[in-house]
Amino acid sequence: MALDGRDDKGGRRKRGRPTPKGRQLDDAAWAEIRALLGDRPRRRDLLIEYLHLIQDEYGHLSALHLRALAEEMNLPMAEIWEVASFYAHFVLVREGEAPPPALTIRVCDSLSCELAGAEDLRKALERGMDPSQVRVIRAPCMGRCDTAPAVEIGHRHVDHATPEAIAEVVASGDFHPRIPDYQGFDAYRAEGGYRVLLELRAGGDWKAVQEKILSAGLRGLGGAGFPSGKKWEFVRANPGPRYLAVNGDEGEPGTFKDRYYLERTPHLMLEGMLIAAWAVEAERCFIYMRDEYPAVLEILRREIAALEAAGIVPPGHVELRRGAGAYICGEESAMLESIEGKRGLPRLRPPYVAQVGLWGQPTLVHNVETLHWVARICREGPEILNSVERNGRRGLRSYSVSGRVARPGVYLLPAGSTIRDIIDAAGGMAPGHEFKAYQPGGPSSGILPASLDDVPLDFDTLQPHGSFIGSAAVVVLSDKDSVRAAALNMLRFFESESCGQCTPCRVGCEKAVKLMQAESWDRETLGDLAQVMADASICGLGQAAPNPILLTMKHFPDEV
Repeated sequence: MALDGRDDKGGRRKRGRPTPKGRQLDDAAWAEIRALLGDRPRRRDLLIEYLHLIQDEYGHLSALHLRALAEEMNLPMAEIWEVASFYAHFVLVREGEAPPPALTIRVCDSLSCELAGAEDLRKALERGMDPSQVRVIRAPCMGRCDTAPAVEIGHRHVDHATPEAIAEVVASGDFHPRIPDYQGFDAYRAEGGYRVLLELRAGGDWKAVQEKILSAGLRGLGGAGFPSGKKWEFVRANPGPRYLAVNGDEGEPGTFKDRYYLERTPHLMLEGMLIAAWAVEAERCFIYMRDEYPAVLEILRREIAALEAAGIVPPGHVELRRGAGAYICGEESAMLESIEGKRGLPRLRPPYVAQVGLWGQPTLVHNVETLHWVARICREGPEILNSVERNGRRGLRSYSVSGRVARPGVYLLPAGSTIRDIIDAAGGMAPGHEFKAYQPGGPSSGILPASLDDVPLDFDTLQPHGSFIGSAAVVVLSDKDSVRAAALNMLRFFESESCGQCTPCRVGCEKAVKLMQAESWDRETLGDLAQVMADASICGLGQAAPNPILLTMKHFPDEV
């Protein structure tokens, strides 16, 4: 068909297309986006931050606004759409579609919240709320397992949520996060904070600091457990510029230790971060914090500004990046992709991020709690960890404890503590419950029976039992709970959170959920599926996802 006004083969005259192909730029939407962005730089890596700006302002991401953002940032519309649609917290509205209600209530459906009655709560809300005014949806773990069931209304959380408490918050119209009391910059400086950092900058030896970290026995506390000090040497071995990235995306269900520390003593993490950045000569620091922690995000905004005002860091040296609801971004390379403003797809390795990280440069990645301990070790000495011993293990662990215990919370205990020690620290079992099973380190670690109550919950001690400590997210089950149902809850989470990049994980999680819903589990098929997922998945999500299946079949065969 001719597009220039000439005759086509049928002899008919055809007019040229009046507009270019694709979505058209709307001038009003473009003006709104330009006003919203103001004088902010139109950098590609800020795409996710700008998507948050738009959704915070309008409650959703309309096709018109995304087209305008594409124009403003000189990016293809398809690229903006694929990034926005990857993250669960972004609500995309196509042309002709009605936007969602102004208010969204997210009901956590993690294992701890499910044990606390989240499913009945969600159904009650769906019956009691006007769907034209309020949207009620399921949500993965919010990191508030100690106050289950947890609900988020706008950016405000409701702990120990009930329909009555939620209705009260909705009626108030106040959906801003509640900022807890915490130790701010002035109070931290008054007790000696940042003194070590400034002394090191004035003439410290990074190798001496590294030796102190190594002698303390500090290992990565995000789950991998790699010796923290060794990372510094690997990063420094590569030519700069170098970067540091803080992994604050503790999305493993049952984990809330990082939130616990950041809502109380954020400057311990910040000083630890700056010490590590000094050690590897990082030019800039990036803190990647999950969107489920709005109070922590606000605390960090305030305290980074305080650091800049005090001259401890120059403006822009520390950048806070906000996640958007993607568990996979807890994997370090996926997190780096997200910081660059892309979909959070894990990278194939090697090369490792210490060699090729942010924008292809050497990048040091540390977990929030790891940096908390870096600061404490530098201030108090390695003895704070290596002098503590229990059951042949050295150090301390922050256990996030929830489920059927009397007092859920974060407990700092010797690293050699057993599940019995942890339950005792949490006040024992909840009234009317008897200990049956436990998740030692998040869903990825699977479920172990109460009979394995003498195993120290630490690095390298659980592998002989087909499990691992991970992020030390302990969920306790009782005689009133179904391990089979708990395992299904875990696999549904993995099915929802798989990034979809590799077939073994994407399809494997989906097939596992279907097989686990059968009245009787097909043990042989599930075993074969688990083997393929563990062997062929790109990252730890797919590799560890079968653990709940395998351990349930091994220790609780009567349930399946």
